Amino acid sequence: MNPVITRQDENYKSRRVTVTGADGFIGSHLAEALVRSGAEVTALAQYNAFDRNGWLDELDPAARASLRIVRGDIRDGAFMMRLLADQDIVFHLAALIAIPYSYAAPQSYVETNVTGTLNVLEAARTHGIARVVHTSTSEVYGTAQTLPIAESHPLQAQSPYAASKIAADKLAQSYALSFDLPVVVLRPFNTYGPRQSERAVIPSVIRQALDPACGAIRIGDPTPTRDFTFIGDTVAAFLAIGHATGIAHGEPYNAGTGKAVSIGEVVEHIRILTGANKPIETEDARMRPERSEVRALLADARRLAAATAWAPRVELANGLAQTVDWWRARLAAGAVRPLTGYAT
Repeated sequence: MNPVITRQDENYKSRRVTVTGADGFIGSHLAEALVRSGAEVTALAQYNAFDRNGWLDELDPAARASLRIVRGDIRDGAFMMRLLADQDIVFHLAALIAIPYSYAAPQSYVETNVTGTLNVLEAARTHGIARVVHTSTSEVYGTAQTLPIAESHPLQAQSPYAASKIAADKLAQSYALSFDLPVVVLRPFNTYGPRQSERAVIPSVIRQALDPACGAIRIGDPTPTRDFTFIGDTVAAFLAIGHATGIAHGEPYNAGTGKAVSIGEVVEHIRILTGANKPIETEDARMRPERSEVRALLADARRLAAATAWAPRVELANGLAQTVDWWRARLAAGAVRPLTGYAT
C-alpha cells in the first residue's frame, strides 16, 4: 500500500547510497525512490529487539528486496565508520524529532542529533564520501521574524529539539569549512503524507476524524501557521540536492511550498475530506509551552530552486486527499493500534 509516486532520478543509477533513518517516514520514501532510480541502497534502521525495520517492512516486496537493510545506531562512531566504507553518497536523516519529548529528555536529543551527526560526518570525511546530505528542519528558525523565511534568517532554538538541530547544522558547516567535506544541508519545512507518525498534527487529525472510537478531534493551538510540503515533493528535493553541481558546501537550502496555512484551516480541510462532523476540542496536553511555540513558518525556497530546478508539484488539497486515502486503507485493514483516552 504505497500510493506516493516519487520522481525517479537517473543520476543515481548504480551509485552506492546510504540512507540513515531509512526506517522512518521520510527516510523510507527516500530509500524507495533511490531503489527505483537504480541506486545500490544501504538502508540504516535503528536496532531494536522486535525484529522490525520500521516502514521498510511495508515497502512493496520488489523494492524491499533491492535494499540492503542494516540495523545499528548513529551514536556508535565505530559502527558508522564501518557502515560508510565504500559508499558514494550519504543521506543523513536519522534523528530524534518529536518536539514534546525533547522537553522531557533533552540529553538524548544531543546524543542522537549532535553526536550522531558528528559520527556521520567523521566517517564520511575518513572515507572520502562524494556527497553528504544532512537533514535540517525549519524549526531552527523559531517564530518567523520576517516572512517568507530565507536561509539568512536568524536561528532561534525554541525547543531542545531545535537546539540540537542547530548544533548539528553547524557541525556540518564546520566540516565543510575545516575539512572541505562535500556536505550540504537540506532544510525541509513541514512534510506530511503517508507513513507519518501520529505525533504530527496532520496524521493525528486524520486518524481522529476517521476513527469511530473518537467522538471529537483533539488538537493543540489552532492558530500557528505552517508551510506543509507533501512527502513526494520533499523526497524530490533530496534527490535533486544529492547530485546537483554548484551547491555551496556547508550551507542550508530550504525546501517548502511558499504557501502557509493555519493548523485550524488544515483541520477544516480534513473534516471536509473525511466527512467527519465531529467537534474540535483544544487539549492542554497538546500545547507547547508558550514561549516555545513557533507561531509561523513559511519557506523561501528560491535558493534550492535556482541550484537544482526543484519545485513542489503537489497542492495541499491533493496531498491531504492522498493521505486520507492511505489512512482509510490502514484503518480498514486493522493495521493501526487502538487509540487510548477515548470512550468506545
